[in-house]
Amino acid sequence: MEFGREGAGSIQHVAVRVPNEDQLYEWHDLFRERDYDVSRVKDRHFFHSLYVREPGGILFELATEAPGLTVDSNLDALGNSLFLPPWLEEDREMIEGQLQPVPLASASGRD
Repeated sequence: MEFGREGAGSIQHVAVRVPNEDQLYEWHDLFRERDYDVSRVKDRHFFHSLYVREPGGILFELATEAPGLTVDSNLDALGNSLFLPPWLEEDREMIEGQLQPVPLASASGRD
């Protein structure tokens, strides 16, 4: 089966929040019981998730909200530097070298 092409006007990925990791595993088991191709539960550092593709090709992600963005950082420090998960740290120089600068608004928000 051929899926639609990614680009403007198409849906590639839909994310849905689940209350906790236990429920994520319940969904995982339900998808497997119904013969869906479902990923394992993945640790994404800030949350846990799984992925399942529906027959039309849209990828659904079910994800927890916890532990959240402040799992290892103070709320005031968020956005001051590029966070990379531990498995990408060895590639930091290459990744940062490929990023375009992001213009930051002034405190007044008028820049």
